[in-house]
Amino acid sequence: MPIEIPSGVEVKIKGNGVTVTGPKGKLGRTFSPDMSLTLSDNILTVARPSDSKQHRSLHGLTRSLLANMVHGVSQGFEKNLEIVGVGYRAEKTGEKLVFRIGYSHPVEITPLPGITLTAEKPTSIKVSGIDKEVVGQAAAEIRAIRPPDSYKGKGVRYAGEVVRLKPGKAGKATAGGE
Repeated sequence: MPIEIPSGVEVKIKGNGVTVTGPKGKLGRTFSPDMSLTLSDNILTVARPSDSKQHRSLHGLTRSLLANMVHGVSQGFEKNLEIVGVGYRAEKTGEKLVFRIGYSHPVEITPLPGITLTAEKPTSIKVSGIDKEVVGQAAAEIRAIRPPDSYKGKGVRYAGEVVRLKPGKAGKATAGGE
């Protein structure tokens, strides 16, 4: 499946390395030497030398990574997180985000290079950047501070994430046979 290069995005192929430059920034990556990359008329294509399982999987991976690089430098990526819980909140202090989520101390998060953290409301956070991999990693690290509790649902979760709650111990009192 060919990758269409939008206007304002420049792709340079040098050997098995690719550099993509766009309005949001610049990304570079080295790919397997088995894959052949060709750029013609603003369309980037990936070809594999054979139909072996290894080459088929590398073909899909290479194409997907290139498409993410092109999308990242042209539009960028973002992940939204929600904080659920009474008194749980986050606030932006300079570049850092300070979380107050039930611990005895506030938790400070410094963003990874190329990542922007914004606290739109005290209970919602936006992680944005041009590299999809780094944005996902930063969002996962923030969620790992206090993952959603399985009994009350309190904690940090992805926006739209459904947390299944366990029933607790309410059914145990009537289980006696006397």
